[in-house]
This record gives sequence, structure tokens and C-alpha cells, in this order.
Amino acid sequence: MRIAVLTEVFLPKIDGVVTRTIRHLDQLAEMGHEVLIFATGNPPREYAGFEVVKVPSLSLRPVYPEIKFGLVGPQIPRRLAQFKPDVVHAISPIWTAGWSTLLADMQGLPIVASFHTDIPEYCLKLGIPWVKPISEWGLRTFHGKAQLNLVTSGPMMEKAAKYGIPNVRLWPKAVDTESFTPSARTTEARARLTGGHPEDPLVLFVGRVSAEKSVERCFPIMEEVRRRIPNARLALIGEGPQYEQLRREMTQDWVTFTGYLSGADLHAAYASGDVLLFPSTTETLGFAALESFASGVPVVAANAGGLPFVVAHGTTGFLVDPSLPDSSWSASIERVLIDDSLHTTMAHNARAEAERWTWKASSETVVGFYEEAIAARASQRG
Repeated sequence: MRIAVLTEVFLPKIDGVVTRTIRHLDQLAEMGHEVLIFATGNPPREYAGFEVVKVPSLSLRPVYPEIKFGLVGPQIPRRLAQFKPDVVHAISPIWTAGWSTLLADMQGLPIVASFHTDIPEYCLKLGIPWVKPISEWGLRTFHGKAQLNLVTSGPMMEKAAKYGIPNVRLWPKAVDTESFTPSARTTEARARLTGGHPEDPLVLFVGRVSAEKSVERCFPIMEEVRRRIPNARLALIGEGPQYEQLRREMTQDWVTFTGYLSGADLHAAYASGDVLLFPSTTETLGFAALESFASGVPVVAANAGGLPFVVAHGTTGFLVDPSLPDSSWSASIERVLIDDSLHTTMAHNARAEAERWTWKASSETVVGFYEEAIAARASQRG
């Protein structure tokens, strides 16, 4: 099968959407499919043996400098026409991939679009509420051009319906259980993350350091934790728009900022923690939770968005109503840190849950959706 992939985000940026995209591309390569990738920013020339077409783009300054929006010109329709894909997969279509669905539709191509980012909710978190109606229009319009639309968790099926996204299917969750593993834990990583106090309890935050991730809530929650566990420590792994500001403001010696980590460093960091704190309310799935599970680390997460689809309350971690006070969050974290038996059981359950979800099975399901979209487009022509 010949597949054109148009994505709003790609390497060298690393986040949940990019992780899912590159793992899916890995599987498509192993299956023997042909893929042409269109990406914004400064992507590599190729990935997994597939050509990457660089779409000229600009930074979304000053709201979110990391985000690039492509300048959709004649390059995309020309390369699509040359490649003659059997299907087009638009990943998070809101600008580049979004307008490209219109171009692909004009060429009569079957389209699958996947909904990874709740842009309207991001608009509220980022303080630009006037953009919310426009983003809702974009989701409705661009996803409306697709024969099939994919979401990454059960709760997002309802959110997709709210935004008027039709013909929805579930893209199964998956995680790399070979790289993310309890055996990746190292004394060096533990010492680095605890500021040289590896014997102290360690709470992790992994993700973009940005308003939509509610990262600023980690600090008052940890203040509450430290009332009962005075030597508890917090490591923030990641970067983003709020990173430098928080580094300047949060000067307590129990907080460690690592910046972006990847590869073996990231695997070791996950495995060296005791519990992952995940306060975000805008997740469509929550990859950090899955990676934490694979690393044998329980998760305390917001009972919101896609996270209840991942975290089994009382089994692999705890879910907390985000409207509750910080003391409610700290109580769940304290239970995991203080009760060794509970921690061991949850860690075992988390790893077992992660082992159920492989990238091979996930991508095989998506290829089936590609075939369904091709058939649907053919019936529309007929």
C-alpha cells in the first residue's frame, strides 16, 4: 500500500503525537508499505527509509514557539499527485495537515484523519479563548473531509462527537515495552533526578512544560506531600514555553529540572522514579502514563480527558478529580510512596498492563482502517 502521511508535528520534536507517529511508521516499514511523509519544522530528510518532504513553516510566536505551522503551497498537491497514494493519513489536522485534507479531497484520494490534540481546550489553557471557535471549525471541517477519523482513547470518542467529527474509530494504544522497562533503572539516573539524594522518595513529571499540561500544579501538590514526607523530591523532565520561567521561580533544592531527555536517558529516568504525577486535563490519551507503566512506575493522574482510559484507579495508580484541592492529590501520592506493598503491587500491575499493548497490533488495526477508507471512497465515487 502507498500511504501519504501529513503531520503537524514531527522529529526532532518529541511528544506523544510524534512518538505514536514514528512508531507507526516503524511498523509500516516492517510491513513493507511505501510511505511519503510531509512534515513542518526541521525534520530529518528521511525516517524508517521513507522520504520526508519538508513543508516551509513559521513558528507560532509568541503563544507557543515550539509549534510550527506550514505554509501550504503547490508543493503538497504536486508531490501527492506524483506519489499517487492509495490513502492519505492526516495526523492532527488543524493547519498544515488540515488544509492538506482539502487538497487531497480535491484529488479524489481516500483520507484517514487522526484526532490527537484537543486544540479548543488548549486555546483556553493558553489564554487565547477567542481562537477556540476557529479551532472547532477547523476540526469539524478538516475531519469532515476524511472517510474515517481515528481517536486515541475511549473518552475522546465523545469529545469527537461534540466537535462534529464523523465516522470515528479507535486507534489502539501501544507502548514500547523493550525500551521502557524496570530494568532501565540506574543509580546514576536516580542520583541526578534527586539532586544527589538517591535514597529519597522521587516523584516524576514527564512532558511539555506548558500551561496546557497544568505543570504549575505540581509544585503546590508537592508542598503538600512534603508536609508528611519531608524528604520527597520532584523531577521535571521536559521543556516548553514555561520551562525557563519555572526554573527561575522554583529554586527549592527538592526540585530538579532536567530539560528534554531522550533515548536511554529517558528510559532510565522513568524507571528510576517512584511515582509519576500527571495533572494535565487536556490529554487525548496520555503517553507518559503508558511509558511509566512500562517502566514499572505507578501513576497519579487527573480523572479527565483520555487518562481514565489508561489509568485503572486503585490498580495501576490513582485518578484524582482535578477540581479537588492539592491535599487530595498529595494523599494519593503519599499512599504510593509510603505503602511498599501497594507500590510493589501497582508497579507489577502497571507493567503487566503495558505488555498488553504492542505497536505491531496497533498498526495492523490502522492498516485495516486504511483499507476501510479506500473502500468507502470507492463507494462514494460509484
